[in-house]
Amino acid sequence: MSSPKRRLLVTSALPYANGQIHIGHLVEYVQTDIWVRFQRMRGHEVHYVGADDTHGTPIMLRAEKEGLTPKELIANVWKEHKRDFDDFLISFDNYYTTDSTENETLSQSIYLKLRDAGLIEKRAIEQAYDPVKEMFLPDRFIKGECPKCGAKDQYGDSCEKCGATYSPTDLKNPFSVVSGATPIKKVSDHYFFKLSDPRCETFLREWTQVKTPLQPEARNKMKEWVGQPGDSKLGDWDISRDAPYFGFEIPDAPGKYFYVWLDAPIGYYASFLNYCQSKGLNFEEWVRPDTTTEQYHFIGKDILYFHTLFWPATLHFAGYRTPTNVFAHGFLTVDGEKMSKSRGTLISAHSVIESGFNPEWFRYYFATKLNDSMEDLDLNLQDFVARVNSDLLGKYINIASRSAGFLVKRFGGVVSDAAMANPLLTEIASASEKIAALYEAREYAKALRNIMELADKVNAFVDENKPWEIAKDPEREADLQRVCSVTLEAFRLLSLYLKPVLPRVTAGVEDFLSIPAMSWNDVTKPLSSQTPIKPYKHLMTRVEAPQIEALLAANL
Repeated sequence: MSSPKRRLLVTSALPYANGQIHIGHLVEYVQTDIWVRFQRMRGHEVHYVGADDTHGTPIMLRAEKEGLTPKELIANVWKEHKRDFDDFLISFDNYYTTDSTENETLSQSIYLKLRDAGLIEKRAIEQAYDPVKEMFLPDRFIKGECPKCGAKDQYGDSCEKCGATYSPTDLKNPFSVVSGATPIKKVSDHYFFKLSDPRCETFLREWTQVKTPLQPEARNKMKEWVGQPGDSKLGDWDISRDAPYFGFEIPDAPGKYFYVWLDAPIGYYASFLNYCQSKGLNFEEWVRPDTTTEQYHFIGKDILYFHTLFWPATLHFAGYRTPTNVFAHGFLTVDGEKMSKSRGTLISAHSVIESGFNPEWFRYYFATKLNDSMEDLDLNLQDFVARVNSDLLGKYINIASRSAGFLVKRFGGVVSDAAMANPLLTEIASASEKIAALYEAREYAKALRNIMELADKVNAFVDENKPWEIAKDPEREADLQRVCSVTLEAFRLLSLYLKPVLPRVTAGVEDFLSIPAMSWNDVTKPLSSQTPIKPYKHLMTRVEAPQIEALLAANL
């Protein structure tokens, strides 16, 4: 059954241009990409855009340390990030940068609209200042002794030992991470987005609690902030930083720059605008308040606050549409522990490829763990080996290898049209809408369990009919062709269901079966005797335990 055509703009959070992409990041991009590929298979108009988040003090200081300009640094990192996303088959329609003319224009325009709406206020604030480096210091660039437990070498906003949170001015014996100097206090004018304005409070209370179908965990968390009228915890948001700073200068405020969290989410729109201009699409048609298009953001739960409070308020009061929904996911642990460089489990995306791993192994494994909640997920390395080999090789790929040879050698690769009415095929095809509903709801783990249960039934069919035994009897040629035809059509249907997760494997399947690229509606288009299949070639290899050891060693 076909569904009405939808128009969707989809994004993943923008990776910061100050480090490598690691497998923890990839959970989000794989989650998004599966959803995007599924929507494309359903025939919807989908545009998936992203960008590197490129501004801020850390970028400026790293560039200085490496003897580069910030623009040279972010250009180098962009190439690395794009390479990693391509390697893991993340199908961005446009992957851009927040350091673009489109983003500068949009950011300044949105700021001016917020200012004209009376939602920007200038205030003098006291901050930590590095007298040697002659710059104001972000909290994470100040260290000292925890005021609660006395632990040394703690950041200016929280203690990693006792978990206490505090202001940088509370630290004992503070020092600048940049120069080692003792920070001094200095007053500077800053610009604030008045999130505590009653208009913002009323809007966000409605948007987070009524209008938007946020995940229950997200809605409850936002309820703590927006509260009831009179008890909101929303504070005004400091959206400016002082020079020196790598970013966009605020209009009519020399030496003042937009804080990276102001222009970063606007980077979603800047990337899409750049894409629209290259493809002849009407950008305004997608972002105006009365649009019928849909807009979805996939993010980690650690940046939920920015995407469900600051971002929708920024859009709404600047005259743009607000997100249709924001989907948050949990963190990735490895063998039950936080990813750790010392243990070799802070695994970079590039090291996975360099170590000879098939990226679709990870795509599949992550999908078996992903659902619509914000709970954390674990990469258990022993389970990873067993699951990939059992599900993908033992249950799925094995189906094709058990039947294709007979069909090619004995029947010229021609299937039996009459075999397509088999009850097993009817059962598998009838699961289409159930599996589609699970993909739509981001319940990938449930979808894959359903698919593998169907794969079990196909393998049981093969075991019961024993084509290798039938092949020994010259009088049972018709039975052999029927059994092999049913098996390969079942394999085609399973491949169709797995295509959002395993795009490269299924491209190989489509070539092997001599069929066009499959859409979801092709459930009703079985293999035909008019199109012979090709000889079977291996579609995937097993993962071996020594490969895991080598990967961990590569990340120490």
